Amino acid sequence: MAQINITLNQDEILQLLSNNREDAFKKLLQDSLNSILQAESTEQLKADKYERSEERTDSRNGSRERILKTRIGKLELVVPRHRNVPFKTLIFDNYKRNEAALVTTMAEMVVNGVSTRKVSKVMETLCGTSYSKSMVSEVCKELDQSVNEFRNRRLTKPYPFLCVDATYLKVRENHRIVSKAFMIAIATNTDGKREIIGFDVYDNESNDTWFMFMESLKKRGLTGLKMITSDAHPGIIYAISKTYPAAAWQRCQTHFSRNIIDRTPKKYKKGLQSELLEMYNVRKIEEARRIRDRIIDDYSDVAPDAMECLDNGFESAMTVMAIPESIRRFHRTSNHIERINREIKRRSNVIGVFPNVESIVRLMGSILMDLHETLSTQKSTGYSRSAVASLDSCAPKLAEIAYEQQKLLAA
Repeated sequence: MAQINITLNQDEILQLLSNNREDAFKKLLQDSLNSILQAESTEQLKADKYERSEERTDSRNGSRERILKTRIGKLELVVPRHRNVPFKTLIFDNYKRNEAALVTTMAEMVVNGVSTRKVSKVMETLCGTSYSKSMVSEVCKELDQSVNEFRNRRLTKPYPFLCVDATYLKVRENHRIVSKAFMIAIATNTDGKREIIGFDVYDNESNDTWFMFMESLKKRGLTGLKMITSDAHPGIIYAISKTYPAAAWQRCQTHFSRNIIDRTPKKYKKGLQSELLEMYNVRKIEEARRIRDRIIDDYSDVAPDAMECLDNGFESAMTVMAIPESIRRFHRTSNHIERINREIKRRSNVIGVFPNVESIVRLMGSILMDLHETLSTQKSTGYSRSAVASLDSCAPKLAEIAYEQQKLLAA
């Protein structure tokens, strides 16, 4: 990426901040995006303005103004033009998808008669303008197509690790407001890059709905699974046993600790939490088992229910010990998917109640597309060549763990 130089007038910004903070942020964003456009132009041309270089691939040909509608208002951007090969930028594509999703969801509330004055005000605040029904219809068609293509794409490469979770969103259905389960799946490929590979809306979390979700991933080509991380929801465990019985289940250690601590008297919670972290962070499973036994001995008389929970769930929470140490912390919890759930909640809280399921898929799908683009370019640290190469040697142990887990389910 070319060097980005953002030039701001300090006096002007300070004056704006003192008078109108929204205008100040609007100008900051506008100047920043214009600087990014210039940097993109320089990178594509392989030369700065007026620079003579043998690497130059084209020349500048003026610019054009373009309005970008954002949640803080309309921005006036100066888009470079190139003489031979058209200038390309991702700025408008990314904003178009996100803003279109917000616009159509808010507009649907108005069109369907379920909005209030507050919703109308939120729509104006988020989008900075009003939209006609015909414009909403056209934007919906374009957005639905891209979201559905992303949601239903074929999964053509192996993913050794999968993480699944669900969050609940409110939707209007048959003149009632109900909660729907929004399920998400994030997979990690052999390069250590995470990808959002699936999402869908269901009435609830049950054996049947989780099976349908996992089966949909399988039909789209999800293969190579060695380990699946999730909380201990019975529906997830059931779905894993039916769709990927050879994949070992890793119980999320964060959720597991929470289950244990919730059963512990208040004055012992902090000390027990510290000892559980010590247990999770050891290098060998034998050492973890020794710490587990010590914890159970120490707390059995004051927190018997918590110790029963620890004893029963220990092995499934320590499945991760079978994979290379350098990548354990990335797969021992579902924290990364919890962060995505928080982002979804942050957006959905603005809307409150979705007018229909389609609007959930449209808006949340658009948000997940953007998050996917970010995640899929970031390699998790610890995924060295040796760690990746040793994954195959871990497969027999993980398969053995999966077999034992299947026997316990069948018992």
